[in-house]
Amino acid sequence: MNILLLGYGKMGKVIEQIALSRGHQIVGKIDVTNRHELDTFSRDNVDAVIEFSAPEAAYENLKWCMNKGLPTVCGTTGWLHHRPEIEQLCQAHGAAFFYASNYSIGVNLFFRLNKYLAKLIAPYSQYSVHTTEIHHIHKLDAPSGTAITLAEGLIEHLAAKTEWANQADVAENQIPIVSLREGEVPGTHVIRYDSAVDSIEIQHVAHSRQGFALGAVVAAEWLSPRKGVYGMDDLLGED
Repeated sequence: MNILLLGYGKMGKVIEQIALSRGHQIVGKIDVTNRHELDTFSRDNVDAVIEFSAPEAAYENLKWCMNKGLPTVCGTTGWLHHRPEIEQLCQAHGAAFFYASNYSIGVNLFFRLNKYLAKLIAPYSQYSVHTTEIHHIHKLDAPSGTAITLAEGLIEHLAAKTEWANQADVAENQIPIVSLREGEVPGTHVIRYDSAVDSIEIQHVAHSRQGFALGAVVAAEWLSPRKGVYGMDDLLGED
């Protein structure tokens, strides 16, 4: 499979290594220094695009991909207010678009565990919930896309919660997300419920970027022959 990488930072380099190890070709590596080379690529020489860039670049990158009709896997967060437009372009141009806030298999199992625990706790109003996410100091957006997905899973099952806020002190209807940036931490996400008598906590700790990168390459392999809009539930199967 011929893969075009949009974004060639730390994640892009790990994705490249994994893609090559799985027998794929990297036909291009585009970042801010060589964006002018984009027009040399099309459906004729690209089987799939993997987009891990920066929030300010992702929107333009994805518009270009959709207009070219390219199957595109996106892992960049912080641009999602444009998501409806990108999905419309995907359908209009017969492209394929795959988005996930996190491509780790373990994290996606954690998403499901988070929803299940929220469903169990929902009848017990004595528990308050809060979330914490910790990432490396180079991460440009806060909260993380993974933290937002977790918060959305909580809102789905906790009737008293209708929105999230990226701060510790929040209104009754809000879920607090505390974002910390420390060293080179790949990613830690914690969901904690507290009552007067006890606490319940679940967490996912990433040890490296390998799990995220492998998931993105597997998603590109799966997406390449398809058209339409997809996510990790389509790849993994509904829970």
